[in-house]
Amino acid sequence: MNNKEYDLSRQVANYLKYQYPKVIFHFDYAGLNLSKAQAGRMKAIQGGRGFPDLMILQPTDEYHGLFIELKAASIFKKDGTIKKDTHLQEQRDMLCDLTQRGYYATFGCGFEDCKKIIDEYLHL
Repeated sequence: MNNKEYDLSRQVANYLKYQYPKVIFHFDYAGLNLSKAQAGRMKAIQGGRGFPDLMILQPTDEYHGLFIELKAASIFKKDGTIKKDTHLQEQRDMLCDLTQRGYYATFGCGFEDCKKIIDEYLHL
């Protein structure tokens, strides 16, 4: 089965392991194809909808840590706004909430974009 967001997660995880081996990071399981029972169990222990895919637990002088919502393709329209989609809006709202709490939180579209976000954050 082809799961582009999982493939992107694997690429990003491998990059982090080799480029930043001492950085602590964790991926949310939302992108995995779970059985109905597994999905129900995961939903029961979540704190809400829209939690980002990747957490990098490395504080800087400016932020408590980095959260990235990974996307295999761009979610933006030509004018720079996010495409209309309820789930994307939930994710955007969560990223805004995390930003207000002192985290760097953003969408990452594709491997090169995610890599750039990580490199810039870890070299602040």
